[in-house]
Amino acid sequence: MSGFLGVPVGAAYYLVSALAHLLTPVAGGLAAAAAIVLFTAVVRLLIAPLSLRALRGQAAMARLAPKVQALQKRYGRQPEHFKRELTALYKREGTSPFAGILPLLAQWPFLSVTYLLFRSATVNGTPNQLLSNGLFGVPLGAHWLSGAGLLSVHDVLFLAVFALLAGASWLSARLARRSAPAAAPASASAVPVAGLLTRMLPYVTVVFAAFAPLAAGIYLLTTVAWTLAERGLFLRRTARDRQAGGPQHQARRKTSGPDSAPTDDDARQTSLHRA
Repeated sequence: MSGFLGVPVGAAYYLVSALAHLLTPVAGGLAAAAAIVLFTAVVRLLIAPLSLRALRGQAAMARLAPKVQALQKRYGRQPEHFKRELTALYKREGTSPFAGILPLLAQWPFLSVTYLLFRSATVNGTPNQLLSNGLFGVPLGAHWLSGAGLLSVHDVLFLAVFALLAGASWLSARLARRSAPAAAPASASAVPVAGLLTRMLPYVTVVFAAFAPLAAGIYLLTTVAWTLAERGLFLRRTARDRQAGGPQHQARRKTSGPDSAPTDDDARQTSLHRA
């Protein structure tokens, strides 16, 4: 492979090859596939800060959804005023409609290099040896449509990858709906766009896997499973933090008295629990 991505793809190739060599004594013929899984995990660890920022951005938009809807109801016939108030709200809360989508877009250079690695027949002018290895007798460079039939090991393996990928994508999209705003205002068009990308992107990987080599399918399955686990852990931690903050919030309200005015922190906590 040549061009702008040739150098990073070559570096990724040598890293995966080294991992496969190290795993051979343990994994045997599955070493190359195991190396792909391990390499994908390394990539996801590198971009974990971006993923976490995206999850926090999506959670912030969900938490602010009631306030945004209240602003739309109040200034629905004053678009410029609504835009100013909406911008001020995001500024006060330290977020924006793009908080969840920009980190996702920033991941694409990393993911593109990994994907191209498993689609390139040659790397640095030499054959891509990773694609000559196999999984249960099916070469990692093989494509689904090149199979011998529905009863062949080739097609059964690909269909199993598709089924697992579709299941993980469905679970990931379901968790994404839990962390996305329940209803976004039409004027804040970036919010539904971000939510749509978050929910649909996992399913797109199933389509990619249908036309990509088996190695790319393994990579896609690993990264979607990682995303699923990452999102699930984030939602669990968020729920635990809400429960831990509930009694403290009530104690603050009792101390301040029933007739005292709510503070900004009280408003943020109330909107968080409603979300």
